[in-house]
Amino acid sequence: MTDRILLIEDDVRLAEMVRDYLGGAGFRVTRAENGSVGLAMHAREPFDAIVLDLMLPDIDGLDVCRRIRARAATPILMLTARGDAMDRVVGLEMGADDYLPKPFEPRELLARLKAILRRGRAGRASEDVLRFGRLEIDRAAREVRLDGEGRALTSHQFGLLLTLAEHAGRVMSRDVLMDLLKAAPLEAFDRSIDVHISRIRAAIEDDPKKPRRVITVRGSGYVFAKAQD
Repeated sequence: MTDRILLIEDDVRLAEMVRDYLGGAGFRVTRAENGSVGLAMHAREPFDAIVLDLMLPDIDGLDVCRRIRARAATPILMLTARGDAMDRVVGLEMGADDYLPKPFEPRELLARLKAILRRGRAGRASEDVLRFGRLEIDRAAREVRLDGEGRALTSHQFGLLLTLAEHAGRVMSRDVLMDLLKAAPLEAFDRSIDVHISRIRAAIEDDPKKPRRVITVRGSGYVFAKAQD
């Protein structure tokens, strides 16, 4: 599955260079021209990592880092033209995973980005079972359990539920879900996400007609509830 990178950078030429280089390395890069746009994009869409400029025209990059880290564990690589060691320390204390001063070699950016992605995956892999109240989603066994009892889902439906659960609390549009799931054999998914959601609800909701785990956000998509009983 292609890694999605959010690049928050106001320098157009640098952003184009980074996007072209990372794109050539197999990443899908989305650019935000300032901190406000970057925060909005991150709240709306799932990203695998963030490349964040420290000096932005509207919101300081340190503040952007702090706000992102307060709501998500998305790996962050911070870029800056500053050479002060204190800036590096503050950036890491705010939650950045790594720090790369400008100017930099694109190969070093790629290497550091791959490193923080590997560390992020290693951390997620150590949590094979996602637990939400009475509901358990076992990544390794590809099983879903409610009150310890297995619930039957197809491979497609398990993948869809896992994707929603891994982004719990964030609204996921149908298009984003399709994009995240496109690496799987989803010939049955073309126009049927709603049908699969209905079947998932039948398996995991106490009352599928009044869902409390997979919730519809009218006009936007679906959200998997973080807080569950």
